[in-house]
Amino acid sequence: MSVASLARNRNLISLLFADAILASSMPILIILGGLAGLMLAPTMALATFPASLQTLAWLFAAAPFSLLMGKLGRRAGFIIGAVLTIVGALVGTWALMSGSFFLLCAAHLVLGAGLTSHQYFRFAAAEVVTKEWRPVAISLVLTSGLIAAFGGPQIFIMTKDILVPVPLAGGYAAIAGISLVGIVPLLALRIPTSPTPVRTPATSRFASLAVLRRSSVRTAVLIGAISQGVMMFMMVPTTLAMIGCGFSEGVAGDVIRWHVVAMFAPSFFTGFLIKRFGATPVVTAGLALLALAAISGASGLSAGNFYGALALLGAGWNFSYIGATDMLAEAVSDDEKSVVQGVNDTLIALVSTICAFASGAVIAGLGWIILSAITLVFVALSFAVLVLDRRATALPSANSNQG
Repeated sequence: MSVASLARNRNLISLLFADAILASSMPILIILGGLAGLMLAPTMALATFPASLQTLAWLFAAAPFSLLMGKLGRRAGFIIGAVLTIVGALVGTWALMSGSFFLLCAAHLVLGAGLTSHQYFRFAAAEVVTKEWRPVAISLVLTSGLIAAFGGPQIFIMTKDILVPVPLAGGYAAIAGISLVGIVPLLALRIPTSPTPVRTPATSRFASLAVLRRSSVRTAVLIGAISQGVMMFMMVPTTLAMIGCGFSEGVAGDVIRWHVVAMFAPSFFTGFLIKRFGATPVVTAGLALLALAAISGASGLSAGNFYGALALLGAGWNFSYIGATDMLAEAVSDDEKSVVQGVNDTLIALVSTICAFASGAVIAGLGWIILSAITLVFVALSFAVLVLDRRATALPSANSNQG
């Protein structure tokens, strides 16, 4: 497959357009989650609770969405996810208009379930190209997030006050509109479902879950969980931390904008780097950038510290997350992927949920600098675990060579 044929790949183009549109909701929700929570929560400690519930929904929806796509196909799964996002956005609009914190929490639960489907765009991209171009396709799908990075915050600024006199409600309504438009390119998607192996469901699931014992799969899941968890831990409370330091909503929104840019801009070349050097060096560079993000955050409370921390956080996530996705795609077969990808994203969601909930308590009780220092500790531990895992993998190979 050449670059030209890649550009003519209808399924890949459909995925790029759909993801670019649907992903625009995420920056809006990053900004809205903390601000709407702060507006309606009974205490500041609960301000990030709706955003944390959104991540919790991902935990419970990840495996069902993977199995659903394995049975009904990627297109059906993505459209169902978009419909759930529309419902959640409308409930969020209603929550702000009625002043109900309970409804706001319910809205983010539904939004989290719908947005879970977006996680599988990267796997879908890997399925519509040849093995040689798989890391590039995964990376290209994530470049669509650049449109979200610039478009999402701008849409938020333009729509947050359109339902006057209720502030921010227009932002949730905009998410419903974005999701409706995002369904259109999905209608052109044609990815055949994988043939179901002839075996009982219990045997099939047992055999698929058994691959989690493989070192290559275990490492890929670990890297994905660490990169996503660390990113959530620092990103979720950023808006609250900045407002607490006296920065305006506009400045906080701009930091989020450049964070999302940093998350997706490297995708133009991350796939080519993996194709050239392999996933392990790229993942190592990503974890190093995550460590630098934590150091920048722990170094001070100036605007420069926030911009630097969130930009490095986004770039580090990009390298490590895309690398982990390629590792997992390489490590599992077609008949294993629907179960293993679901388990992978469930474990990633579990770590992300814990980090999201913990971040609210940490930012309220200890502050941004301590939160950043804790992040650095977790990244350092992840390096240690990866080194130990690679050594454990290398020992059997060395012993077999000696034998």
